[in-house]
Amino acid sequence: MSVRLYIGNLPKEVEKQEFEDVFAEYGEAASMKLITDRKTGKCRGFGFVTVKDDELADQIIEKFNGYEFKETTLKIEKALPRAKSSPNEAEGAAPSRRAPKGAKPRRAGDTPETATTAAQPDPRWASELEKLKSLLAAQTANS
Repeated sequence: MSVRLYIGNLPKEVEKQEFEDVFAEYGEAASMKLITDRKTGKCRGFGFVTVKDDELADQIIEKFNGYEFKETTLKIEKALPRAKSSPNEAEGAAPSRRAPKGAKPRRAGDTPETATTAAQPDPRWASELEKLKSLLAAQTANS
């Protein structure tokens, strides 16, 4: 069974051939893939190496994890399995990234509210809220 290794912290200026040369001594490596930016063609900082078994994967991790390559320290670990694709992705179509019609545009820093954050008062008004709660408690106690 083949094992896919994630190779991270690669320098942006690394070329495909340089990347492959690092792992060339492991001729059993089934494939090597350097992930590049579509527009610039430069490395995005990571790649993958697929090897035939766990034993070889462990050898590569032990040897190259923390390895100094072009003034950066490589990070190597077993890659996580890919997430299940949606029906569009399975057919080869790109996933839709558009918001539904009528949806408000999101700004940087916006996060979806969860039940825990929705129930928390705004810290700027917490003292005022406490005063109101005590006034309401006093009012209901007098009634």
